[in-house]
Amino acid sequence: MLEIAVGIILGCCALGAGTAMIAGIGPGIGEGNAVAKACEAIGRQPECKGDVTSTMLMGCAIAETTGLYALVIAILLIFVAPNLLVNILINTIG
Repeated sequence: MLEIAVGIILGCCALGAGTAMIAGIGPGIGEGNAVAKACEAIGRQPECKGDVTSTMLMGCAIAETTGLYALVIAILLIFVAPNLLVNILINTIG
């Protein structure tokens, strides 16, 4: 019975990590869109290149934090959570 519970914990942690990494799609799409719009803006008004570039880089940095948070959560779910949850299970069952 304990082996089944440990397997369920490990499987759920793996599914959670995979689901968390889906959040990496959003920053990729958002940053690509931001760069495309910045290139369009620079093409229309080349004299504003510095302002557009600095604003784009700041926006890309903020958008990237979502992907980094998802990566941290996925790493925690893979390496930390299984041991913690299995120890709680073993202590509860006795």
